[in-house]
Amino acid sequence: MKKILTIAMLLFACVNLATAQEQQAQIKFDKLTHNFGKFSETDPVQTCTFAFTNTGTAPLVINQALASCGCTVPEYTKKPVAPGEKGEIKITYNGKGKFPGHFKKTVTVRTNGVPEMTRLYVEGDMEEAKQ
Repeated sequence: MKKILTIAMLLFACVNLATAQEQQAQIKFDKLTHNFGKFSETDPVQTCTFAFTNTGTAPLVINQALASCGCTVPEYTKKPVAPGEKGEIKITYNGKGKFPGHFKKTVTVRTNGVPEMTRLYVEGDMEEAKQ
């Protein structure tokens, strides 16, 4: 009797685990890198948008989007993204007061889905203002 009860409990646990794994959010970005190209330091603020889709079966929540530098600011929707729906992360780079030249910045995105962490990259060449 104990064996049957133990086997039944293990089977129940496996079924619950399989069901839990089926209901999971999954984030898929259209692109992971954006190049602003060349721009003048007289116009130092550049903005781009990274679009993503929840390809999973549960609502996707972005828990955090953290930039590698204070000159880069990510904005994202705080509400959950339903399965099959799209969302976006807007990234603004402000080169004011920075040295002209090439830059590459990172924004780390953490979600409740798969993958839990994704890195987005923005780069460009800020050229010195012509006098």
